[in-house]
Amino acid sequence: MTKALDGIKIIDMTHVQAGPACTQMLGFFGADVIKVELPGAGDVTRGWLRDIEGKDSLYFTMFNGNKRSITLNTKTPDGKEILEKLIKSADILVENFAPGAMDRMGFSWERIHNELNPRLIMASVKGYAEGHANESYKVFENVAQCSGGAAATTGFWDGPPLVSGAALGDSNSGMHLCIGILAALQQRHNTGKGQKVAVAMQEAVLNLARIKLRDQQRLELTGRLDEYPHGELGIPLGDSTPRGGNAGGGGQPGWMLKCKGAWDGSDPDDYVYFTLQANAWDKICTRINKPEWVTDPEYNTFEARRDKQLKIFAYVESLLKNMDKHEVTKWAAEYDIPCGPVMSMKELAYDPSLRKLKTIVEVEHKDRGGKYLTISSPIKFSGMDIDVRPAPLLGEHTDEVLKELGYSDADITRIRGNKAL
Repeated sequence: MTKALDGIKIIDMTHVQAGPACTQMLGFFGADVIKVELPGAGDVTRGWLRDIEGKDSLYFTMFNGNKRSITLNTKTPDGKEILEKLIKSADILVENFAPGAMDRMGFSWERIHNELNPRLIMASVKGYAEGHANESYKVFENVAQCSGGAAATTGFWDGPPLVSGAALGDSNSGMHLCIGILAALQQRHNTGKGQKVAVAMQEAVLNLARIKLRDQQRLELTGRLDEYPHGELGIPLGDSTPRGGNAGGGGQPGWMLKCKGAWDGSDPDDYVYFTLQANAWDKICTRINKPEWVTDPEYNTFEARRDKQLKIFAYVESLLKNMDKHEVTKWAAEYDIPCGPVMSMKELAYDPSLRKLKTIVEVEHKDRGGKYLTISSPIKFSGMDIDVRPAPLLGEHTDEVLKELGYSDADITRIRGNKAL
């Protein structure tokens, strides 16, 4: 079966997470992703948080599947020549070096576009956008969550800002870049020309915090945020979107509720998220054995409930002491109530549905001595299968790629002797 990006060649000059997440996704879609790494070292995450001594880490393997790896020292004349040939033959170059690094390397966007390959799409991830006052600052995952508004609006009102366990700064930025690359590729079909695509981690996080900017404007205009529990608790909202604990951000009040294991202490993740959807209020009342609330003016409108939401959640929670989160989810779903379990990483790793759907997959690795788990594409296609291949060893495909560029075995031996590979 053909793939969406068959025939598309990508030079992957990224490292750590944001860039590799982007290029791996493009690899899932069928692109030939050539990861360019420093001889003798490679992507720094090969050695980060190792679980097997002397072997590539899970950090590296889980973000670099479906790629080929070459080693290249671009500070040497041979290395520069090889990179030039790669650029001339490629469709896309992705990098997440510090600002100005590609220019110092001799491969500025202007040179690439005007001299080497006007059809090439050059995609970059940086911490802040070009032209931003902080554009030269180094940004990692949690820094991006802070600079993009996620941390200030995550946590409880009486505690500090919190960062999310999900990679809102890195992987999220990589997915935004992936979208931009695909858009530029489509535009190239029309214009015949490549372009520069850039994503700032701060802005990618801010995009996911869009509803919090919505709330900032509502707060300034009305002084109210009715779905937050502050009014019921008598806590001032302040002048900036507050931390709302587990309050629902979509406009429908929600809260985290304890189930059997959390009540008796046997399972710290035995919780559900329960939503008081306004147009499901009648069904909610029936399900929780409070039919009188359907007509009670103290409860039968959102406005009436806004000062007693936590009391309602506490009542619902009291009904859940003898049911686990999966039983509660089914119990709520029978009445079409939005409710779902808190799934631990262990549960997700072995979830039979995710295994059946090939979202969680086992991948054989030639050097780690067995299989590792990784996450395939969350995007499913009716006309394309996603095949997950293991992450490459450092420089595993150097000779193969160079021969595709026209180099002979003798050339490769000479270049390797010149310390370019």
